[in-house]
Amino acid sequence: VQLQASGGGLVQAGGSLRLSCAASGRTFSSYIMGWFRQAPGKEREFVATIGRNGGTTYYADSVKGRFTISRDNAKNTVYLQMNSLKPEDTAVYYCAARIGVIFSTNVRSYDSWGQGTLVTVSS
Repeated sequence: VQLQASGGGLVQAGGSLRLSCAASGRTFSSYIMGWFRQAPGKEREFVATIGRNGGTTYYADSVKGRFTISRDNAKNTVYLQMNSLKPEDTAVYYCAARIGVIFSTNVRSYDSWGQGTLVTVSS
């Protein structure tokens, strides 16, 4: 599956952004989807993941209660709604796809990656 992320930008602390990730192909609903982020000088880290039918989700503690992951299988798209943004949320955000039924927070467990979209939160 090929992935293309969009929706990043510059926002003030406390603001909101919604990221989108469009997938190609007709097997989107077969993939567990995830969002990761990578801040300058840091390793890529897990943000959120969602099951194949959208019924189950899992979040990193750092974003729980502020970010919401969702998907629309009819549109082959996964979203990340980000509210109450903080300067420490500044990073390049990547969407990723994983074959299987078990959630993973491990970067190496994901098979396909989008190109990333930059989110900058000013204080």
